[in-house]
Amino acid sequence: MKIGVSTYSLYRPIHAGEITILEAIEKIAEMGGEHVEIVPIGYTLTDNPELVDQIVAKAKEVGIDISNYAIYANFGVDSDEEVAKEIERVKKEVDIAARLGVKLMRHDVAGRSDTSIKQFNSEVGRLAEACRQVADYAAQYGITTSVENHGYYIQASDRVQTLVQAVDRPNFKTTLDVGNFMCVDEDPVVAVEKNLPYASIVHIKDFYLRHASQNPGEGWFKTASGNFLRGAISGHGDINLRESIRIIKESGYDGYLSIEFEGMEDAYQGTKIGIDNVKRIWNEI
Repeated sequence: MKIGVSTYSLYRPIHAGEITILEAIEKIAEMGGEHVEIVPIGYTLTDNPELVDQIVAKAKEVGIDISNYAIYANFGVDSDEEVAKEIERVKKEVDIAARLGVKLMRHDVAGRSDTSIKQFNSEVGRLAEACRQVADYAAQYGITTSVENHGYYIQASDRVQTLVQAVDRPNFKTTLDVGNFMCVDEDPVVAVEKNLPYASIVHIKDFYLRHASQNPGEGWFKTASGNFLRGAISGHGDINLRESIRIIKESGYDGYLSIEFEGMEDAYQGTKIGIDNVKRIWNEI
């Protein structure tokens, strides 16, 4: 088991131009991260093969793994032509993952304004076929692709499981985010235990939660049922993170744990405290 950081945690300083992705990798190693998850926000890799190679070299230089490559995708479009075009685009991203040397890659699957179970049931077969084609392409590199529980539409644990089972490929799993289930008002501890057998990598995230009747103002966003969430430093929020980590550890999971910080605090401080807290909790259990 290795604890590391998603570059998403440092997207604010990266996007602001304060640091480059290469400097972010250095900082993650300095914080005690044992791996880095590459999320191209604030920088691009599709048009920059040299940067891909520089990322590989930098991770090797500072002595940490590149664990996962996580990208945007959306197969929830209305024409077969659009779906086919998106599949081909994501396959090119798989090529980048292979160049990074990773064996794990997360791609989004679908986003819809209509997030109803009726809509999901109506198209899960087509979404599964798109994921299946990408997973089959990724298999040549020994890469496992995955869907993350986020975006409201495919976020609840049962929907994630439904998709994974419909794809029916050994190299298609889920990027299990322990916090994101709260966005659809699901008990995160229960959901983690349900979906852990399908996990290829685990994201550690924390949130503050307030009831819908207690609007806390700026800086918060709404869950599917109207409650309020705000990103927290891992271990500071309202998630029972210790219990989720206990379930993960006692299951025998031996993969990557990736810190995702999206709170209002300083990105470096929030990420570093999160790493330290998760390491401490893991060792205390």
